Amino acid sequence: MNLEALHKISYGMYIVTAKKGDKLNGQMANSVFQVTAEPPQIGISINLDNFTHSCIDESNSFGISVLSQQTPLRFIGDFGFKCGEDYDKLEDVKYKLGKTGVPIILDYSVAYIEAEVVDRMELGTHTLFIGEVIDADILSDDKVMTYEYYHDVKRGTLSKKASHYIEKEDK
Repeated sequence: MNLEALHKISYGMYIVTAKKGDKLNGQMANSVFQVTAEPPQIGISINLDNFTHSCIDESNSFGISVLSQQTPLRFIGDFGFKCGEDYDKLEDVKYKLGKTGVPIILDYSVAYIEAEVVDRMELGTHTLFIGEVIDADILSDDKVMTYEYYHDVKRGTLSKKASHYIEKEDK
């Protein structure tokens, strides 16, 4: 079986944000998708080991910032390869607080969506959170960064905690 076929599924590049008490956090994600139109609901897949997971668990809400192609790798790296429990990912980042108090990242964002968790499903290493959209807006007309663009043009790498990470077998 060639699991590389799974890499042909289209993905975007997003920052999923949440809060835990007074601590604000965000992480890179590519598994974000609309699940219903009425009411508008969105799904996200978050690794159980990520600090963002415990933030969403506590607050029952999350934000999604849709990134533009202009997003620098360093910015992506700060949200994708550092732990928000030990590092303030929002320092020097332009953001606003959403209706639920989660941070909405404004830097390099094309659009944002804010949701309240209405359901969840445990799926091995990840939880699929389903959220009802309570706010959303378009911030710019810039081109959206797809995972393919991030990987092929930006030459970005993948975290082992990503939902689509596949361990390479030694040959």
